[in-house]
Order: sequence, then C-alpha cells, then structure tokens
Amino acid sequence: MAPMQRRHHYEQALEAYLRQRRIPYLAVHEARKALLPEAQPQRAADASGSLKNFDLVVYGHGSSLLVEVKGRRIAPRTRESTSKPPRLECWTTQDDIDSLSRWECLFGPGFEAVLVFVYWCDQLPRDALFEEIFEHADRWYALRTIRVSDYKSAMRVRSPRWRTVDVAPSTFDRMSGPLAPPTPNRLPEGLHVGWHPLAEGRDDPLPPLPAMDALLKGG
Repeated sequence: MAPMQRRHHYEQALEAYLRQRRIPYLAVHEARKALLPEAQPQRAADASGSLKNFDLVVYGHGSSLLVEVKGRRIAPRTRESTSKPPRLECWTTQDDIDSLSRWECLFGPGFEAVLVFVYWCDQLPRDALFEEIFEHADRWYALRTIRVSDYKSAMRVRSPRWRTVDVAPSTFDRMSGPLAPPTPNRLPEGLHVGWHPLAEGRDDPLPPLPAMDALLKGG
C-alpha cells in the first residue's frame, strides 16, 4: 500500500498501525481535488466545483470508513499536571466537516465518515485515557475516533476568523473511542488496546466499529 503523499509523522504512524493490524486501506492522493458531477449540488465545494479530499478509505466487511486524520500533540506531564488528565485537543475546520459530510453522501450506504485524532505523546500515556496506544519510530501515539455525524451534532465555533470548530472536552470523551481495537485473543504484541464506548449511557463493552467487526473476526 503506497503511503499518503503528505508525509507528516501522524499519518505515517496511523498507516503503520493499520499495516501492523493487517487492516486494508487506500490512501487518497491529496494533491488532486475531486470534481463533483455536474448534476450534484455544490455544497461544501469551492468555486471550481471541487471538493476537499479526505485521507484514507479503511475497508471493512459491510461498511467502510472515510477517514480524515488530525494530528495533535500531548504535552509532557509536569508536576502540576500529574494529578489530572491532559486536555485532548479535538478541533478541526468547518471545511473538514462540510467536505466529509458531503463525501459520506456521495459514497452512499456502506461508508461512514470519521475523524481520527492521532495524538503524539512524549511519554507512554495512561491506559485509562486511551484504548489504542502504539509505538512508531521511537514515538508513542494514541488514537481517538469520532463519527462526523456525532461531531457535527455537538460542535461549536472555536475561531470565526479561521473557521475552526471543536466539541466540549466532556462531549468528546463520551462520543469518541478507538478506531478498531482487536478482540482480546488477537492482541498484537506491543499494542495496548481495548473496546470502544461509542454509545451514550452504556456501561457494557461494545464490539469494534461496524466497519471493522467482521474484518477482525476473519483476520
């Protein structure tokens, strides 16, 4: 699988994670914008009728994910911050949300748009904070995934000037979860992963995202 053209280490780390998990994916060529069909409404498109690309298509059985990767860094713990969990930055742009929502409509049933926040951690993060933690190129990374439809329902304006949005920390913590945690009997060495809590008001563990469920069982 060819790596994405954008060579930020966040994308490299996520691709390495997917390859290690043997999860099939396709990297989208970001240098080219997709042109919408003439008959399609131009919502979320620019004046030329093109639409901002996302980063990856992650394939599963039954449904697949349209992934926009967002790299964020978690500052190292200090004496003052040791007692409380770090703030997880989850901002993105309005253009990202509009474009991903449009892509989800264009792809149709069987595809779901998600934001995958890849956090670069200077130290091994706490297990209670993340359920997917892995090491790549001598750096620690952790993942949080949120459906665009959920993000859109709870987002607020972060900066009108830069057209950025985010969601409240408590909301992000409740709505986000792992991308595709393996079942306990398929836990690769060196990965600290678990189940994802992508349902409000449920305490029992849930299976992986629908796009990944059958894939992980089949291996």
